[in-house]
Amino acid sequence: MSDYAQRFIAHLESLHEHDRAALAALRRSLGFAPGAYPPAYPYVEPFVAAERHAQDASRPALYVVAGLYATHPRQAGRSLASSLGELMRRRGSAGIEQRFIALLGADAENLATYLRRVVSLLAAGDLALDYAALLEDLNRWLDPRIDPERRDLVRQRWARDFYRALAAPASERAPTPGNA
Repeated sequence: MSDYAQRFIAHLESLHEHDRAALAALRRSLGFAPGAYPPAYPYVEPFVAAERHAQDASRPALYVVAGLYATHPRQAGRSLASSLGELMRRRGSAGIEQRFIALLGADAENLATYLRRVVSLLAAGDLALDYAALLEDLNRWLDPRIDPERRDLVRQRWARDFYRALAAPASERAPTPGNA
């Protein structure tokens, strides 16, 4: 992961420990287009590089990840897709797979909505995810300058992570809470 993404996640973790009002503003920001909720600006804008223009893909990616983290502040070394596959394996719910497939088909305009639903599922299942990796993936997914085939590599990797976690033998699975 990039140092930049790690610093941003460390910033969010610090807010989680010391500033509940900041997390509330970031959670509320998910109800708006990424970067369109002024109370969230103080917590995200310092991480938007000065040379980036207002429409740069990194800006909405930062806002989406900040809002998702505020919703479910559990950071771990597993991708969002791996954690979701683990959740489906535990629950056996076809609805989880349907939501994941809908997420993979999302476009830039509605991606945050699908992600919010998926992260809510992970929160209910008490599963964490790697927000730094998610930030880097969203930077690629939301960047219109990137070749669509390269952007699809993110979707393909997420699909592999999801289905591998779903099919993982017991010896390879992450420990469940309480059994670790």
